[in-house]
Amino acid sequence: MRFLSEEQIRQLLKPDEVIRAIRDAFARDFQQTLRMPVRTQLEIAGGVLLLMPCYDSGLQAAGVKMVTVSPEAGVIATYALLDAGSGEMLAMMEANWLTDLRTAATSAVATDLLARSDAQTLGIFGAGRQAIAHLTVLPRIRNFRRFLVCGSDRSDMKKFASTIKEEQGIEIEVVSAEACTRESDVICTCTTALEPVFDGSWLRAGVHLNLVGAFQPHTREVDDETVRRSRVVVDTYEGALAEAGDLLIPLRSGAIGKNHIIADLHEIASGMKTGRTGRDDITLFKSVGCALEDLVTARLAFSSQHSAFSP
Repeated sequence: MRFLSEEQIRQLLKPDEVIRAIRDAFARDFQQTLRMPVRTQLEIAGGVLLLMPCYDSGLQAAGVKMVTVSPEAGVIATYALLDAGSGEMLAMMEANWLTDLRTAATSAVATDLLARSDAQTLGIFGAGRQAIAHLTVLPRIRNFRRFLVCGSDRSDMKKFASTIKEEQGIEIEVVSAEACTRESDVICTCTTALEPVFDGSWLRAGVHLNLVGAFQPHTREVDDETVRRSRVVVDTYEGALAEAGDLLIPLRSGAIGKNHIIADLHEIASGMKTGRTGRDDITLFKSVGCALEDLVTARLAFSSQHSAFSP
């Protein structure tokens, strides 16, 4: 068994390869090969423990991710990759960057499939790890010329923008929630907010949204108006209908019906359904994260390290 540290994972995983691997995984017809129960959520002192198992006989791979989420420590993830035949553990991985990167790569896949090809302005809500990952990954699938960021504390956001410029060479404008919403062609919400972070009436025609922050039935980052105006795609129906407060809250209130969710990512990636039908469509991808994304990314890291250590 190998142990892969956070630093090794950062060296082994290349964003373009992760985007391609996740897109290929969702484009496959995995209905007969994939076993992926909705993740277990267990409240623990000060936070929540998530368990995310997955087995895909088509990929001949299995594994489970363990995640703790707390206000003090944030998100801490570990991944156990197994030999699907023997059950032997192949590798234990520190999986913080693995989680951040696979989430942003899935948003990139959705953006490539749903956003307008001429999108030029990327707007980010939040300044944590997911915001950084999305700023790292999404420019690989669209030629963004302008970057906007909005958060709860403008002084901290200015520091965030300065750090991103120093580390990635990206010039970011710190703006208000209204400006970020009205002026962006692609919006990513990467926050820990419990309530909507902008007014859905501010959205411009043709915008695409990736919602990745909220993952519990009682929390959301966008309001009913945003969801009502959007063509909604989810990562998986099962996960979204169990955990996505962004959708469950308007479903419970009657603001939308279940048929408002037009497709899951497999149906869009495989070409079974159409996401965007015109330039003025507002498209929305709601991600709560699924174990297939973790399995594909962990398998890629393991294969990369195997090649790296081979004579």
